[in-house]
Amino acid sequence: MKYSGIGGQAVIEGIMMKNGDRYSTAVRKPDKTIAVMEDKYESLTTRFPIFALPFFRGIFSFIDSLILGMKTLSYSSSFFEDDEDSKPSKFEEKLIKIFGDRLDKVIMGITMFISVIASIAIFMVLPMLLSNIIKMKINNHYIIAIFEGIIRIAIFIIYIKLISGMEDIKRTFMYHGAEHKCINCIEHGLELNVENVMKSSKEHKRCGTSFIIIVMMISILFFMVVRVDTIWLRAVSRIVLVPAIAGVSYEFLRIAGKSDFWLVNLLSKPGLWMQGLTTKEPTPDMVEVAITAVGGGFDWRTYLEENF
Repeated sequence: MKYSGIGGQAVIEGIMMKNGDRYSTAVRKPDKTIAVMEDKYESLTTRFPIFALPFFRGIFSFIDSLILGMKTLSYSSSFFEDDEDSKPSKFEEKLIKIFGDRLDKVIMGITMFISVIASIAIFMVLPMLLSNIIKMKINNHYIIAIFEGIIRIAIFIIYIKLISGMEDIKRTFMYHGAEHKCINCIEHGLELNVENVMKSSKEHKRCGTSFIIIVMMISILFFMVVRVDTIWLRAVSRIVLVPAIAGVSYEFLRIAGKSDFWLVNLLSKPGLWMQGLTTKEPTPDMVEVAITAVGGGFDWRTYLEENF
């Protein structure tokens, strides 16, 4: 395996692939044709060099992924919106009057903000509160920190299990598998075609799912070291330390994506196992969409010639 620098994400009936500042989103439209949007995105780490420093870059790369993810999701969803004419409500008319053409960006920003706050509340603060259950019987800081981490991972697994029952989410997980298969196909020196992609692995160490699991594992170590007895200060510490945990986790993910060292592979296993929940085997037509997305933002033929 040789690092390619390409990454991506599944969107509604499609895939976004990104390499450097170029990205391409391919979507299978209702008429079964493939629509492609190619564009450039200048990341925060490029615009502000200080944000590209180790441990800082993980935080701002996460923000970049949220912004670009929302943009590409909005693009893919536009092909599946209800075509029927519907009159905007009075509230919608008021918002349009206030924000005008910026309304979509405002809604996107609010959605991102609420999503981040909800994620921190559910996956960081809630496990801390639930871990107090055993504090009545076991007053050991380290055991409580480990128990809190187990609760955090359990909540994530339950959440994924619940949403995976939805048909749209199932298909998104299949496109997620197609994305990984394409990257693995390229990074193992194979020509990018449906046959080679289909036989490639659907697990990849540079996956967002792996990042989340790494965050949860590293958070256990952080909260074992940071000892706060007051419950409200413990809650604050869970929020304040999120950027630091994300920064450390990102650095490990960067190393994992470029290394085949046995220890790195071993530490990457939990994330790869968890991808069994968030990636599914795609169909050949989904792989076609993924290949189209790769070709829009990455010269994979030149990459293969130079590396293999």
